[in-house]
Amino acid sequence: MIKRSDRLHNVSYELRGPVYEKSKELELQGHSVTKLNIGNPAPFGFNAPPAVLQHIIENLGIAQGYSDHKGLLSAREAVKAYYLKAGIHNVGVDDIFLGNGLSELIMQSVQALLNPGDEMLVPSPDYPLWTAAVNFSGGKAVHYLCDEASDWNPDIADIKSKITPKTRAIVIINPNNPTGAVYSKEILQQIVALAEEHELLIFSDEIYDKILYDGTVHIPTATLTDAAVCITMSGLSKNYLAAGFRAGWMVISGAKHKAADYIDGLNTLASLRVCSNVPAQYAIQVALEGGSGVQDLVLPTGRLGQQRAACYDLLTAIPGVSCVKPMGAFYMFPKVDIKKFDIHNDQQFVLDLLAQQHVFVVQGSGFNWHKPDHFRIVYLPEVEVLQDTMERMERFFATYRQAPKTMAEKDPVLSLSVQLSD
Repeated sequence: MIKRSDRLHNVSYELRGPVYEKSKELELQGHSVTKLNIGNPAPFGFNAPPAVLQHIIENLGIAQGYSDHKGLLSAREAVKAYYLKAGIHNVGVDDIFLGNGLSELIMQSVQALLNPGDEMLVPSPDYPLWTAAVNFSGGKAVHYLCDEASDWNPDIADIKSKITPKTRAIVIINPNNPTGAVYSKEILQQIVALAEEHELLIFSDEIYDKILYDGTVHIPTATLTDAAVCITMSGLSKNYLAAGFRAGWMVISGAKHKAADYIDGLNTLASLRVCSNVPAQYAIQVALEGGSGVQDLVLPTGRLGQQRAACYDLLTAIPGVSCVKPMGAFYMFPKVDIKKFDIHNDQQFVLDLLAQQHVFVVQGSGFNWHKPDHFRIVYLPEVEVLQDTMERMERFFATYRQAPKTMAEKDPVLSLSVQLSD
C-alpha cells in the first residue's frame, strides 16, 4: 500500500476538511448550503477594482513568460513604496518576494527556517495554515494564548512562559483571523521586545490591514523594530477582494544582516518554484497605487460595516451564544455555552448544524483553539442572507443537545480493551 509522507502527520486545514467534504455531499444531493467557512469574497458579490482587472487584461500578451523568481520589478517597486509610506524603512526591492498567494509564502518562509524539533510561537486561535506549515516542516507549533476576556489580545505572560532555547520565531496575525482583533501599539511593542531579547524572527501576517472598523488604526509590526528581523506578509486576496488571483508578497525588514543565510534559503526556494503566476503580478502595482475601495465598504453605511453589525447583533441575541465584536477582517469567533448544549466535540457540533440547517461554519479546534466552545463564521453574505442564516441557527440552538460521548471518547484505553476482548 502506498502511504502518505510522515511529514503530513498532524497537518490539517479544517476550512477544507471533513465538514467541507460533507457539505459537498449535501450539495450533490440537491441541498443548498450556506457556506460561511472561508473568506472568499467573490461568491458573495465582492469584486476586485475594475482598474485591476483591466490592467491584467491589457498585459496578458507580455505575461506569457517567466518573471524573475522574486517577481516583477514593477510590482516589487510598488510593494516597496507602499511600505515606505506605512513607515517601514530599510527595504529594497530585493527584500521583497512575490508568491502564489500568501499561503505559498507562509509555507516557503517556514520551511526555509525550521529544522526538526525547532519551535515556533503561533497564536491560539490561529489561521491554521501557520500551524500546518510548522508541522509539515518538522517543527513544533507552540500555541500562545489570545485572551477572549481581553478582546482577544495576546497574553504577553503566556508568550514569555513558552519561549525556550528551541524557539526560532513568533507569528503575529494582525488584524486577526479568526477573532477580528486588532492589536494596539503597546501590545505589539511588548511582543517585539520579547523577539528582540530572545533573537526571534517575527512573522507578521497583515493581510487584512485595510479592513478596519469604527476608526480602528492598524500598526505595522515592522515599524516598531530595527533590532529584530521582521517579515511582513500580505496580498491582494482580502484588501483588494481578489482571492482567486493568488497574488501575495512578503517584505523582509529590520536587522537583515542577522538573517543572511536564511534569506539565501528563501531565495533558493523561490528559484525552485521558478516564479509565481505572472498575470496576477501585473495586478499588484495598479492595486496598491489605485486603492482598494474597501475603505467605503467598512464604513457603518458600507456593505461590510452593515453585515458586521447585523451578524453581531443576531448572533449575540441567540441564547447561549456570545461574541467579542471584531474590529478588523470579516470573521467572528463566537463562544457557545457548552454546558447548555452538552457540547464535548466541536466538530460534531458543526456537522450537526450542517446536517440540520445546511449552514457551514468551522469549529474552533480547526483554528487550534483548545476548548470545544467556539466556531468561526464569515459575514460576507448580504444582510438578508445573514438574517435568514441566523434564524436557522437560532432554531438549531433552541433544541440542540449533543449526543453523549461514546465509550471511546470517554475512555479510549477502555474502549480498546473491550475491542481486543471481543
